Amino acid sequence: MSKPKISRRDFIRRTAGAAGATLAARSVLLEPLFGAAAPRAVPAGDRVRFGIIGVGMQGSGLLRNAVSVPGVECVAACDLYDGRHEVAKDIVGKPIPTTRRYKELLDNKEIDCLIAAVPDHWHRQIVLDSCSAGKDVYCEKPMTHTVGEGFEMIEAEQRNKRIVQVGSQRVDSVIYTKAKELLDKGAIGDVCLVEAHMGRNDPGGAWEYPVPPDLSPENLDWETWLGTAPKIPFNPYHYQRWRCWQVYGSGVAGDLFVHLLTGIHYVTGITAPPERALASGGLYRWKDGRDVPDVHACVYDYPHFQVIMRVTLNTETPEVTRFMGTRGQLEIKDNELTYTPQDGQEHGPSFLSGTWPKKLRDEYVAKWRDEHPLARQMESVEGTHYTVPPDYNETREHLWNFFDAVRTRRAVVEDATFGNHTAIACHMANQAFFKKAIAVWDGASKSIKV
Repeated sequence: MSKPKISRRDFIRRTAGAAGATLAARSVLLEPLFGAAAPRAVPAGDRVRFGIIGVGMQGSGLLRNAVSVPGVECVAACDLYDGRHEVAKDIVGKPIPTTRRYKELLDNKEIDCLIAAVPDHWHRQIVLDSCSAGKDVYCEKPMTHTVGEGFEMIEAEQRNKRIVQVGSQRVDSVIYTKAKELLDKGAIGDVCLVEAHMGRNDPGGAWEYPVPPDLSPENLDWETWLGTAPKIPFNPYHYQRWRCWQVYGSGVAGDLFVHLLTGIHYVTGITAPPERALASGGLYRWKDGRDVPDVHACVYDYPHFQVIMRVTLNTETPEVTRFMGTRGQLEIKDNELTYTPQDGQEHGPSFLSGTWPKKLRDEYVAKWRDEHPLARQMESVEGTHYTVPPDYNETREHLWNFFDAVRTRRAVVEDATFGNHTAIACHMANQAFFKKAIAVWDGASKSIKV
């Protein structure tokens, strides 16, 4: 039995497709951006000495990462709960001064910069006071609790020539940096749509944090902690689970949207808040007295693309962000980036020709094939996979970036202006949800219109 003949055209088409698939399916291990994982000696005069304000869940994690960065030393800690003073000393591994009064850290001449990991309603005041005292400051996300605060913080940063870095780490992630590089090179053409989502399914993920057994007004300065919030009697749940209430936090949007939005703004080069936001959702599971939703979805309109975002605290799902362009897709799933190219072209005669008379159909198909000799099926082509190095820690890289900027006075990417744009997007999602209306950003009045 004779073997079927393969035409030159079919041979070129098949081998081109196979070569493309082999190339596209490769896996690439990325390198850390700043080499922070590599220990190295730092001259004593170049050491950065910092103080930390807030040693709770996020603050203690930041402190552990910060003290592991070469050339960095924690010299003081502040928290309104005395129990966290011991936590700070344990993490640092030596006795350090601790206090309830953060202004003592501002007055400390040994301190070059501060890390502020406090509830959202305290961000503005601590950043303003830090900048006025001549201290650079790393402020946890979201940067603001209300829209107007951001412009005050930017003005303080610029007037005092201080470095303000906002603590959403995507801008110093090797994964997001690679995605930005590919997008800037035109790898996926024009981005028209971005999807981002994540989900949790456990009490801790829904902010149902356990309360320290010894917590009381005797070892916690409750009145100071309330700050600008309404004065209420001591409530340990409000203190420990503050993200559940609007007077202290910013809900799902400020806690989790902010990470997704930071990555999207960084990769796409966004330098302004979205134009519009339409949101929906509800409180379906965690009915513990909180006044924020546990499912929140939002559609954002930017000048050249749309963002569809959703977060649930009721079902565990991976964190995924997809940038969809006219020539392919970039998908970030947890710590992996997949680049899938598409050429946006027809890869075969239109199926509609099947409805034509046979003569017309045969003529059309023959002509199409003559005009597309190298056409191949792109659907089978896998993407290029980029993965992070072993034991990679984007929080540590983000802190390394901040401390290096304090030392060298170079600019950071996630400064107060960047952080403000992202925070405004979070506020737009909240206003759209609570007011059941489309939230529109009015740049002229620096306000959200609904």
